[in-house]
Amino acid sequence: MALLELRGLRARYGEIEALHGVDLAAEEGAIVALLGANGAGKTTSLRAISGMVAWSGSMTFDGRELRGHAPEDAARLGIAHVPEGRGTLGGFTVRENLMLGAYLHSARRARDRYAQLTLHFPWLGERQHQLAGTLSGGEQQMLAIARALMMEPRLMLVDEPSLGLAPLMVREIFALLRSINETEHMTIVVAEQNATAALAAASYAYVLETGRVAGEGTHTALIDDPRVRRSYLGY
Repeated sequence: MALLELRGLRARYGEIEALHGVDLAAEEGAIVALLGANGAGKTTSLRAISGMVAWSGSMTFDGRELRGHAPEDAARLGIAHVPEGRGTLGGFTVRENLMLGAYLHSARRARDRYAQLTLHFPWLGERQHQLAGTLSGGEQQMLAIARALMMEPRLMLVDEPSLGLAPLMVREIFALLRSINETEHMTIVVAEQNATAALAAASYAYVLETGRVAGEGTHTALIDDPRVRRSYLGY
């Protein structure tokens, strides 16, 4: 059953329409990749799901029709968003950044969740007093993901997690997303230009071009598609 479903989704920034009738679905417990170049509509799709841009069409989450929802409403429904550029607060410590992700929870529940996450990310506990701005790019990306997990979401949206990272760190980030998906049974939608990394982690993917879905399919089907290989995989 689809946890998230978009039908005929259109989104705009002022007078400029960025999405032109996007249809996509994310089955519960799946990793779904949104592939495409800059300007294809990947980030706008995630922002629409989070209620950050004006949109029209149909959007359902867990069978509930969403209309006019704001980011706060999305968070309360269990939708967490890891934005492009990570969005960590450099002047705050690692622990403070994490606790900001649990703002919907009681203090006790936040502490329990923090303790749970440090089992998955031991370095977060070891470096809890370090300023986030002094972390490497890969560590900041992991911190941003961990902060989203503090919400205990049902759906996590991750925007361009490989941005600016070395290939080894990209592999670690996507291995982390797979681990989260498996251990927490969490549905993940990841927008990514690095199609090779995204397809290796995802069970299903959509290819966006200029605000429209230009193709979709399973990991295997898209890897075997000559057009996808030529345009996004480089062979």
